[in-house]
Amino acid sequence: MPAAGSRLPLHGPVLRALTCLLLLPETLKRSRRVGRAPGRLCYDILALSLTQRKMAAELYPASADTTLSSATTVTDKSGAEAPGSRCPSAAASPTTQQNISNNNIEPPSWQCSHPTLRERNALMYNNELMADVHFMVGPLRECQRVPAHKYVLAVGSSVFCAMFYGDLAEVEAEIHIPDVEPAAFLILLKYMYSDEIDLEADTVLATLYAAKKYIVPALAKACVNFLETSLEAKNACVLLSQSRLFEEPELTQRCWEVIDAQAELALRSEGFCEIDLQTLEIILQRESLNTKEVVVFESVMNWAVAECKRQGLGPTTRNKRDVLGRALYLLRIPSMTLEEFADGAAQSDILTLEETHSVFLWYTAATKPKLDFPLSPRKGLAPQRCHRFQSSAYRSNQWRYRGRCDSIQFAVDKRIFIAGLGLYGSSGGKAEYSVKIELKRQGLTLAQNLTKFVSDGSSSTFPVWFEHPVQVEQDAFYTVSAVLDGNELSYFGQEGMTEVQCGRVTFQFQCSSDSTNGTGVQGGQIPELVFYA
Repeated sequence: MPAAGSRLPLHGPVLRALTCLLLLPETLKRSRRVGRAPGRLCYDILALSLTQRKMAAELYPASADTTLSSATTVTDKSGAEAPGSRCPSAAASPTTQQNISNNNIEPPSWQCSHPTLRERNALMYNNELMADVHFMVGPLRECQRVPAHKYVLAVGSSVFCAMFYGDLAEVEAEIHIPDVEPAAFLILLKYMYSDEIDLEADTVLATLYAAKKYIVPALAKACVNFLETSLEAKNACVLLSQSRLFEEPELTQRCWEVIDAQAELALRSEGFCEIDLQTLEIILQRESLNTKEVVVFESVMNWAVAECKRQGLGPTTRNKRDVLGRALYLLRIPSMTLEEFADGAAQSDILTLEETHSVFLWYTAATKPKLDFPLSPRKGLAPQRCHRFQSSAYRSNQWRYRGRCDSIQFAVDKRIFIAGLGLYGSSGGKAEYSVKIELKRQGLTLAQNLTKFVSDGSSSTFPVWFEHPVQVEQDAFYTVSAVLDGNELSYFGQEGMTEVQCGRVTFQFQCSSDSTNGTGVQGGQIPELVFYA
């Protein structure tokens, strides 16, 4: 027993109990005065207990071996513990305490496990978590519900900014977008959340529409670049129609380059039958279409049949004339040969008897009748020639063939269309040659043709054409080759150039391993490349 007059030491539990009892009447009075529910009393006492506990901890520090399992502290860079800085979900547990000791903290939340803003934003893409707006995307019966976050969309698009935070802000929780495809809308959102662009051939046009509608220029530019790289004759007419709709002049110009140079392939493609009437009329007015008018006529008839089907009409002569309208009279029928007209347009029933009669008279009569069709043929494209030799020779070193291959590699700095080759002929007078020409890239044959040409004994070059012009991309090497059979003694080129400037196009030449007859950069056969640009 302690001596009389000595003080009883106040340990932590005793002090806390005594403090609660002393302050309990005042706590009850305050509870009744402010009208709190009886259930709050326990909470106030608990809060008070925690407050006094803190005070007691300050007055009487715990011993070094005492551990507060509820402490929420982390270690800062200096090694000191900062109170109250750990995520709430990471309350200390045996496992957590062990991880802290090992300096290997388990991520207590998805935010902590994704350290960058871009990663955290990407997680919110198409995620219901914290979504404050929903879109019903697509036609009514096929729409898809897409969650989103107004702030993210407003930051990425001025249209969404006005929609959610403008003077006429949208207050509906669901917003209907019937004119955008769900797949395209998701590509748009993915870009806005994460800067990632995933484009595919099937959805790129719909994505371009969405990017234009919501004014997201970077995504629109990526779509245009994708379309330019995938542009070819079979889709050029469809892309022309879309580029006009989206007002993309650069893409429009690229489409025209392909349609002009590869007109027959473009007009005979399935895509040509899918274009609208206005685009059809613009194509038919084109002077530089590089094909025969009979090809244009047949393609327009195919378009008329497809348009009748789209409108639910039978492909009768009257219906085809109705869907064509004035486009029929943009066909340059008088520029066909008489034989082409007689075998084609005259028997197609698309023309009236009076029109057919007038065209026949225009071909044959001295006094020609007035026609409603344009009379002059299309100008087409003028082929350009890249000549790679500075001189030619014969006799002193005769060039022989014997079925061996002459070949050369080339690259260009702008996209062009190779139409054929210019070849040397016999140095001993007029002669006929059979020739097989090929164009390859990385061993893959892009075009070939087996044909004949006649040389007149001069050192001139003689053109040999591929069946259709072939698109050649910039900054990639292609291989052209020729295997001739005929008079063995021929002209050949000398003083070859490794680089040739031809108009706005620069050609580079290098030797080809396919060449087995001596042709190389400095000399040999294949003096010219014939192309459109």
